[in-house]
Amino acid sequence: MSGTLIKLTGAELATVLERATLAPEAQAPLRGCADVAEAIVRLETAGFAAEAVRLMAHALPKREAVWWACMCVANTAPADLPEPDRLARETAELWVRQQKDEQRRAAMTHAEAGDFQTPEAWAGVAAFWSGDSMSPVGQPAVPPPATATGGAIAGAVALSAARGDVTRHAERLKRFLESGRNIAAGGPGRMPPEAP
Repeated sequence: MSGTLIKLTGAELATVLERATLAPEAQAPLRGCADVAEAIVRLETAGFAAEAVRLMAHALPKREAVWWACMCVANTAPADLPEPDRLARETAELWVRQQKDEQRRAAMTHAEAGDFQTPEAWAGVAAFWSGDSMSPVGQPAVPPPATATGGAIAGAVALSAARGDVTRHAERLKRFLESGRNIAAGGPGRMPPEAP
């Protein structure tokens, strides 16, 4: 899907840049940049694909960002993925579809069962941090920090790009950014599983 990246139009570039905490050398190509979509293109073009991923992670609305993380982790997931990791991703996807608190909390439970070691776990954490409160059920609400969801998304996508064959890292980041743009334009952002 091409066209306007409608899911990024509500993201304020200054706020997204502050949350993504880019290194000074990655900020240089962004001088005079008008919006988030342009910033992502400039970063990628200048060789800062990892930073472009971080920007996308903090710019997409939470629901779409969690979906993007799930698409990226599914793309590079090994066939022998442990059960807690598979469940963390599947429950995060279910939360995106239904937006129910019990699914959000279950995604975190599965992420914790896998010791937060995998991209799937961080997709689950991102779903959990996309809610209104990190407190246990029945306790006073404690909202997640504003940077929490984007940070977890960026982590999930970065870990997905780095797993297994590291020679595929650059190619994966490019593919993941295309998926993110597709989601930002209103598409599903799906990618077939990576060939072994």
